[in-house]
Amino acid sequence: MIAMRAVGALRGRLPRWCGGAVLAAATVFIPFAPAAPASRTLFFDDFAGNALARSKWNVVVTGITVNDEQQAYVDSPDTIAIVHDADGSSGGALAITTRSRRGFRTPDGRTFDFVSGRINTRGKFDFTYGTAAARVKLSAGAGLWPAFWVLGNGPWPDTGEIDVMENVGDPSWTNSALHGPGYSGDKGLVARQHFPDGGNATGWHVYAVDWAPGELVFTVDGHERWRVSRATVESRGRWAFENPKFMIVNQAIGGVYPHAVNGVERPYSGVPQSTVAAIEAGKAVMLVDWVRVTAAPMGDPARVAVREYPGDMFYSRAESRAAFKKDVEQVFARH
Repeated sequence: MIAMRAVGALRGRLPRWCGGAVLAAATVFIPFAPAAPASRTLFFDDFAGNALARSKWNVVVTGITVNDEQQAYVDSPDTIAIVHDADGSSGGALAITTRSRRGFRTPDGRTFDFVSGRINTRGKFDFTYGTAAARVKLSAGAGLWPAFWVLGNGPWPDTGEIDVMENVGDPSWTNSALHGPGYSGDKGLVARQHFPDGGNATGWHVYAVDWAPGELVFTVDGHERWRVSRATVESRGRWAFENPKFMIVNQAIGGVYPHAVNGVERPYSGVPQSTVAAIEAGKAVMLVDWVRVTAAPMGDPARVAVREYPGDMFYSRAESRAAFKKDVEQVFARH
């Protein structure tokens, strides 16, 4: 049974409509379901220490290179560092910096002109369902390929890949993607989002995915950008998103995807000379303020979320009194 509570403090201040609210002449009655417990934090790193937390992250050293990428991944403070002077960060920040190292030779004898950083949580943390989010600031530069993504423990693409955020150097947009059996590589499901109000990827933004048994919802700064249902995925191939996955943060350079977007052939595939100059100047940096994974409350598969639609508000059944109150206050601020 839904309880009705009078909120005298809101009297006369709400617009004509408000999701779930009934307006009377002098009193606003708001239906409340029982308050839901808070979501549980499964993983959190705010990079507040003086070095990368190796208990949480592995540093990847180049093995097999894929996608015609132009960098070797190395374990070095030149490419992976914790910084405490990043403007706009909440404290420390992870800095992944792509560097010029002409003629760099890997242990197996291959040669690259660039080195960069890649970290993951494989074997240290994985999860099935929940919200994975990171607050990230990127550098502009055609051919830079930073990403925050989630990968299955097993053969690719059979165990699934969720790309929460990718960018190939155009700061006006980022994309999200899904890869699995029958929809991988250039046949993956991809959605591009553009920043509103003149914003771009060189500012701080929170990129997230809400991963549930029947769908995935991608958001930027709390606003929904792409919703993908199981039925949509299964129209292309098998649903590969019900198994444990680990997180990856990296910055590649050049290769198949950047080349497909910018068409640059020289001096490197997908990488123009202007970006080479930025790398040589130390300006190709991916900053990460924090990474967090949360799960829905125990026993409640619904996500605690507010979905925003033009001209109205809708609340999920897991919505709490506090969340509703917060969004009513936001309505006041807009009117």
